[in-house]
Amino acid sequence: MIMTKKQSTSKVEVPIIDAKIPAGQLAEKWTNYKNTQKLVNPANKRRLDIIVVGTGLAGASAAASLAELGFNVLNFCIQDSPRRAHSIAAQGGINAAKNYPNDGDSVERLFHDTIKGGDYRAREANVYRLAEVSNSIIDQCVAQGVPFARDYGGLLANRSFGGAQVSRTFYARGQTGQQLLLGAYSALSRQVGKGAVKLYTRYEMLDLVVIDGRARGIIARNLVTGKVERFAAHAVVVGTGGYGNAFFLSTNAMTSNGSAALQVYKKGAFFANPAFAQIHPTCIPVQGEHQSKLTLMSESLRNDGRIWVPKKKEDAEAIRKGKLKPTDIAEENRDYFLERRYPAFGNLVPRDVASRAAKERCDAGFGVGNTGLAVYLDFEEAINRLGENVVRERYGNLFEMYEKIVDDNPYKTPMMIYPAIHYTMGGIWVDYELQTTVKGLFCIGEANFSDHGANRLGASALMQGLADGYFILPYTIQNYLADQIRVPRFSTDAPEFEEAEKQINEKINRIMSIQGKRSVDSIHRELGLVMWDFVGMARNKKGLEHALERIREIRKEFWSNVFVPGKADDLNTELEKALRVADFIEIGELMARDAILREESCGGHFREEHQTEEGETLRNDKEFAFVSCWKYNGEGEEPSLFKEMLAYEFVERDQRNYKA
Repeated sequence: MIMTKKQSTSKVEVPIIDAKIPAGQLAEKWTNYKNTQKLVNPANKRRLDIIVVGTGLAGASAAASLAELGFNVLNFCIQDSPRRAHSIAAQGGINAAKNYPNDGDSVERLFHDTIKGGDYRAREANVYRLAEVSNSIIDQCVAQGVPFARDYGGLLANRSFGGAQVSRTFYARGQTGQQLLLGAYSALSRQVGKGAVKLYTRYEMLDLVVIDGRARGIIARNLVTGKVERFAAHAVVVGTGGYGNAFFLSTNAMTSNGSAALQVYKKGAFFANPAFAQIHPTCIPVQGEHQSKLTLMSESLRNDGRIWVPKKKEDAEAIRKGKLKPTDIAEENRDYFLERRYPAFGNLVPRDVASRAAKERCDAGFGVGNTGLAVYLDFEEAINRLGENVVRERYGNLFEMYEKIVDDNPYKTPMMIYPAIHYTMGGIWVDYELQTTVKGLFCIGEANFSDHGANRLGASALMQGLADGYFILPYTIQNYLADQIRVPRFSTDAPEFEEAEKQINEKINRIMSIQGKRSVDSIHRELGLVMWDFVGMARNKKGLEHALERIREIRKEFWSNVFVPGKADDLNTELEKALRVADFIEIGELMARDAILREESCGGHFREEHQTEEGETLRNDKEFAFVSCWKYNGEGEEPSLFKEMLAYEFVERDQRNYKA
């Protein structure tokens, strides 16, 4: 990281940070970088150790690729197998610009769609690089045997996703994430078998070890034995996903957490754009008070499904009371509100746009379901047009999943959906090389602040995770490691390791000694309600300030009244959850603080004070065209704000328009 001048405002001067973006034309930056970067001799690679935390698509692909290059890799998996990483839950597909349908797609168009979809709050150079390597990802996955769908001629098939007017999404029915993860897992397993990767399953990273300003290892807890252990390396890579579970109810797996990201933040890595959380429009609505997570229904369903609510409030009310069924509502009395509001894109508008539109209809009294917080996703027209067999072939497993959860047949009755917390675009700040503000610490996939700006287009998460792991990090990390070949391996007896382990044990002992009256889940649920109500789909200054007050109260309640049964030095899932909830509380506070700062609406960050007359996001490019980067200053201290200015050279910012 390079510090440059400070930006002057009427209140304070904010330091500006440099992302180390290569000079030159946009399409030449990545090529020029690769041609001039430092390399590590094959004979020297085996002298260097790299820790990779996480075994989802980003972590598994990175660990496999680095080992394939010749580095020694220590790979940490929170589950009992990498095959259980949350990437497996991704359903709809992965984007790439191969243009097999011959419908006008290109790298340039994928780049522009991604920039626009993120409401012009992403870094130009990173997004173009992502689009540039997307085609190689598909080739890699095909070579691994990923069973992508194919058309009648044998070419890989494509379908559409939100925010694009082309079909560029490659898919394996509704199991794309699973199949891609199995491909990465096979590559990883090959390296484990060769001894190039040492895999640690059921381990959770609890802290980063920094020696002389460089990341040199981690402290991790064996989740089976409870033992806290030390691990050293020349570099550390964090690929542990996002922090959406701060909201308690989300589409994320129960083990998904932001703890690794928060711990590296406390060790000097900047946390960027924490307020940018994505709301997914097609999730199964909350079914009851005792629910622990929500289920995503793939965005691919919006290719053929039509979203509607009744035109008449009395019909919506009758449905909520059980007096009418959706099939009783005549076609002329249905409001296909996305098609009405956004005729050019219809049901395939970006996620943030679709989510807010659904919320607006429900808030206006047109929602359905028992709670009124649901809209319909209807396949009647598609079944009549294509035939039930075709719809079943495309979406059969998704329909089966819906019926098992809701006990309703979506072939006969429209699905009920409602927005829910899904992905987080914020995360650890990285430069062009995917390196954080801590030397030797790299962050990949959803764990970094990503290439998606203020909103991620559907099917782009898998693209970014695999791009980082297979095609970007293996290059950029060498530029750092080339100067480390003479550095001997580190002893975990170093005082920095001892101090880090001591602090972790003190934190664990403190939690175990509270012995209060509140369960971990009850406190987490309370936090989640505050986050959803005030830091969720719609935000305002008063609500955000209230959220900050409530989060501080929840923190006090946690540290004085939480109850964790069992022992610390043993298998203890409640202790695992408690450590994560303690971190979620701090992440929640950081999110609210960032949302207060950003006096504008953009993508997933919707401030009610800043919207157009038609209820769309109203950006303030003059004051907020930057990445907000937060620096930790110690417990109880307010973090410092740094900025990475988003000075676009090749893209002209415009108000997003999905109507024409």
